[in-house]
Amino acid sequence: MKLNLLLALFLFTTTNLQAQQPLKVTGTVRSATDQQGIPGVSVLLKGTKIGSVTSQDGSFSLNVPGGKGTLQFSFVGYITQELTVTLSGKLEVLLKDDAAALNEVVVVGYGTTRKQDLTGSVAVVTAKDFQKGSITTPEQMLSGKVAGVAITSNSGQPGSGSTIRIRGGSSLSASNDPLIVIDGVLLENSALGGASNPLSFINPNDIESFTVLKDASAAAIYGARASNGVLIITTKKGLSGDLKIGFSSVNSVTKLSKQVDVLSAAQIREIVNLKGTTVQKEQLGAYDTNWQDMIYQDGFATDNNLSISGGIKKFPYRLSVGYQNQTGVLRTDKLEKTSMAFVLNPTFFDQHLKLDVNLKGSTQQTRFANQAAIGAAVSFDPTQAVYTNRSDFNGYWEWLDATNPSGLVNLVGRNPLGLLQQREDRSNPYRSIGNVQLDYKFHFLPELRANLNLGYDAALGKGTVFVDGNAAELINRKGVNTQYKQNRMNTLADFYLNYVKQFESIKSRVDATAGYSYNDYQTKFYNFADFDAYGNKIAKTDPDFPFYTPQNRLISYFARVNYNYDERFLLTGTIRRDGSSRFGPSYKYGYFPSVALAWTLKNESFLKDNKTISALKLRASYGITGQQEGIGNYGYLSTYGLSTPNASYQFGDTFYQMYRPTAYIPDIKWEETATTNIGIDGGFFENRITASVEFYRRKTSDLLNQIPQPAGTNFNATAIINVGDMRNEGVELNVNFIPVQRNDFNWDFSINATYNKNTITNLTVIPNDPNYKGFPSGTIAGGVGGQNAFINAVGSPKSTFNLLQQVYDASGNPVEGVYVDQNGDGIISENDFTKGKSADPKVFLGFSNNLAYKKWNLSFTLRANLGNYLYNNAFSQRGNEAQILGTATLNNASPNYLVTNFKTQQLLSDYYVENASFLRMDNINLGYKFGSFLKNKANLQLNASVQNVFVITKYQGLDPEVPSGVDNNLYPRPRVFSLGLNLNY
Repeated sequence: MKLNLLLALFLFTTTNLQAQQPLKVTGTVRSATDQQGIPGVSVLLKGTKIGSVTSQDGSFSLNVPGGKGTLQFSFVGYITQELTVTLSGKLEVLLKDDAAALNEVVVVGYGTTRKQDLTGSVAVVTAKDFQKGSITTPEQMLSGKVAGVAITSNSGQPGSGSTIRIRGGSSLSASNDPLIVIDGVLLENSALGGASNPLSFINPNDIESFTVLKDASAAAIYGARASNGVLIITTKKGLSGDLKIGFSSVNSVTKLSKQVDVLSAAQIREIVNLKGTTVQKEQLGAYDTNWQDMIYQDGFATDNNLSISGGIKKFPYRLSVGYQNQTGVLRTDKLEKTSMAFVLNPTFFDQHLKLDVNLKGSTQQTRFANQAAIGAAVSFDPTQAVYTNRSDFNGYWEWLDATNPSGLVNLVGRNPLGLLQQREDRSNPYRSIGNVQLDYKFHFLPELRANLNLGYDAALGKGTVFVDGNAAELINRKGVNTQYKQNRMNTLADFYLNYVKQFESIKSRVDATAGYSYNDYQTKFYNFADFDAYGNKIAKTDPDFPFYTPQNRLISYFARVNYNYDERFLLTGTIRRDGSSRFGPSYKYGYFPSVALAWTLKNESFLKDNKTISALKLRASYGITGQQEGIGNYGYLSTYGLSTPNASYQFGDTFYQMYRPTAYIPDIKWEETATTNIGIDGGFFENRITASVEFYRRKTSDLLNQIPQPAGTNFNATAIINVGDMRNEGVELNVNFIPVQRNDFNWDFSINATYNKNTITNLTVIPNDPNYKGFPSGTIAGGVGGQNAFINAVGSPKSTFNLLQQVYDASGNPVEGVYVDQNGDGIISENDFTKGKSADPKVFLGFSNNLAYKKWNLSFTLRANLGNYLYNNAFSQRGNEAQILGTATLNNASPNYLVTNFKTQQLLSDYYVENASFLRMDNINLGYKFGSFLKNKANLQLNASVQNVFVITKYQGLDPEVPSGVDNNLYPRPRVFSLGLNLNY
């Protein structure tokens, strides 16, 4: 009996001791929407101060005393969830989006705001929705994701930039690029010497989210630089807690998806033998050379990134290093980039003082291929050899002329491969962007915060262009060895006060901000003499000045008030006063106000308990933003510039370039854009369906326009002055669907659509002057002298085609040289040019799809442009008989010649304007999550993706997506096949 009693006592004590031992609870917190791990989720043992934070992949580990209790999982934008600790010590947590607090905190100009307080048109895209694959520049991740935002890659060159347009742009001669802000640092839009894209210096892997400010209510806080919208880039921050290491690697092969159609060697022989002269027949070679095969290759890219984050004594930090190496599909094209980012974001004084330090640096080593080879490859005679046994011209076959001192035929194309291999255009630019931001919440008045932001954007662009002394590229000159250098230092200082107070007694919330901003932009351009390949200085190339330093400043004051009454009625008022050094004393300052109202209908009594409608808000706004880009720094001053060499004065036997006055416009001022916006936001069935519709109208007045000056009125034939008005109006739709939301299977997709109509309403000082037809744009290659495809004219969209109307025969074939006599005077002249279609799309569409089944996930993105037209300059320049037989040598031609049988170029025919609407699959990505290993401390995911998967279009050229609207020797966008891995520890 005593033995049994002792045994029972022993078992009870042992069990009790075991129960009091801490239990290590591990698991992963994922989003119920897409099954992605959520970093930064707070994990708290309810009723205690014991807690943890999830790592980059959403995993967590926590010691629970006694092995009993309830864990609380909370994160902004998700519904807080509580789970009871199990004896297994393993938990898998799925957090659902919070309909009321989804993306609750939104980054806006100078601070953040709650999403439910937004009254303007703001779109946020986070990391889980980015385009996947081999991403060279950040803006590519946003393509097709936001209604009203069109992102068009400029070319397939490694690191090439993109043309970004928000709601169609607002200007004609000035810039249409949006303002880009990275972690509070406002970037300059101008390019850096030696870099093909100013954004290529930012590592896409460091980016947490994009915020797009589209209407004036959202963007007016940036005043004079916000007419084309604002793109705010927020990079990843440090997470407190244990050390976390992340590694990602994406390795890609790039392949040419399509070549430009040209005639074969057999077709050239047939045409020359049928129509050529005896000399031309003798020029035919015995080869069958595909010159495009000679200049293009399969490219390879690798992109590797390592990040380390954690917290040392409550000092959260993040350090990342990236290395990217990419060869282009055009031979000799290469981009090598190394980047580094450091973030430190601790808090002090019981979280009253927040410190954010953001430092980003990048260096590139680039070799730019000679893109003249692209045009040469589609024009060079395919019957000729690539190489020759001759020692001159480094063994490349060229057209020779023994009577010419250079040994070459003048004014003809050169060997395409020789153009690539004998030129080395190398650059080594550097860039660093950083800021220190202090945010102090006053102890005596915690509703009031003071924020100081000190930032910089420093860059050095330098490079050398070397052309071999034996190269045929430059006739009568022994090569090139020239240098260029550019040094930029932009600085900013922002200070603002922010007051946020909830007044419960009157059901009101006030969020007020007022501040000051100073921006200084300074770039030093260095000038060098010109040298040949052997180091001999070219005569008369010594620079008059070793360098010059244009500089401009902006000094601004701004204020914004958000007022929320009873979570139902919202008011936002903003004003900014900008002073710019680019304008004279009378027009130096501009005021940019905005006001917006919103009504949250969901919080009304008649909808509050409605189970179908999860969210419903009406918004309306009006505001004015400004424009000062693209006019230079000294337009209002009377300055002098060096004349061109063909405008020199002769003294004795020597010609001298002289200094002469430049255009003088003392009353130049801001270009202003007034925007009206009406929006509706809705959510249905617990936000399984969310949608927003925007109606906008933007009117730009006092356009900064490059127009001709009447004779005798100015020192230049043209000048940038304020004249004219333009209007953009449109509709935007964005719909998100979550058809399936289960533990092991999730499906969501989104659709966005944009309709934009652009109209020029005035272009003259005298409104709607009937004698002014407009000014041309859109350069056409080919022929002698300048030819233009477009006209900017009142009553039409910008970039409207202005060409001669082609006449066709009974069979529907174009009749060479015959056009419609529009005015019936019997003469085809400039008076017969007819305005036609526009190069700009009327409709943009985007579709994104995500599927997640257990450990697998599949996503893809589609884009479409509708209603856009393109001038096929490849057809018009090379689709004729003279292209083959009309010069001193033989050339290749476009197969369009076989369709038209044109003998000469018909550059101004509207026959070459083609419908360039398209549907493109930008990206498809398949991923597999291996799950946790190494005692649940590591997580591995593999991805396979294809970019530029397919294009469906009626356009007959290489690619229907050309930002300029004139298709001439586009650097082809390759198809990219990528394999990647993500490892987090």
